[in-house]
Amino acid sequence: MPSTPSPQQPVPADPSAGGTEVVSAAPTTDVRPRTTVAPRRLVLWVVVLAALVILVDQVTKIWAVAELEGRETIELLGEWLHLTFIRNEGAALGIGSGYTWILTIVVTVVIVFILRSMRKIGSRGWAVALGLLLGGALGNLIDRIFREPGFAQGHVVDFIGYGDLFIGNVADIAVVAAAVMIAILSVQGIGIDGQRHVDQEQEQEQAKDDADEEGGAAERTTDAPEPGAPTKTSPSAGPQGSGAPGTAATSGPTAGTES
Repeated sequence: MPSTPSPQQPVPADPSAGGTEVVSAAPTTDVRPRTTVAPRRLVLWVVVLAALVILVDQVTKIWAVAELEGRETIELLGEWLHLTFIRNEGAALGIGSGYTWILTIVVTVVIVFILRSMRKIGSRGWAVALGLLLGGALGNLIDRIFREPGFAQGHVVDFIGYGDLFIGNVADIAVVAAAVMIAILSVQGIGIDGQRHVDQEQEQEQAKDDADEEGGAAERTTDAPEPGAPTKTSPSAGPQGSGAPGTAATSGPTAGTES
């Protein structure tokens, strides 16, 4: 009867101590956790920052309605920065006046887009940018929904004047700051997931160039004759006009000679 091999016995961790801890013979791989910020934490950043922007925006608007409405312009830095109270039915720079309900729909769509984008956020910079953008959009949307003259047609309270350019509020400042941050992140190639897409594109192009070079080298190696390989020769044509056929080279020893 053939004997069956006995299963491999566990190797004690310390033979002298007679331990029974099994030590795997396979090599172990040192897997270190990646030091990345958890997505939930980044989402929390967005929510908290948006809430702070909304709070500051609404408190300053309440103050502006109580203290600035009906008063003349208050200069802070001469003509460059001043406090001037207005109720804006349009967007920034007075764009869209008379189409408040359309602007309300547009802002609502932007807010929904931001909320959906928060699910794949993986960058602190994008968390700050989206928090500012979400807070600014919601701050002005609250005015359009709850302020006079009615639902979805409310006028936004603006009171911070920048020379003769336009008059805005805290929510507008947050939106502009978010736009600047998003532009910087886009130029750096950092996506909302935190990955540098510019580096990935460069790596893909480098890999493609390397593959092309390897393919070209392989073709040149295939076309080149191997060292020591016989070369093909055509039979000689012989002297012109002699009518004698050319002599072909023969290999190997002759069978015999004529006597």
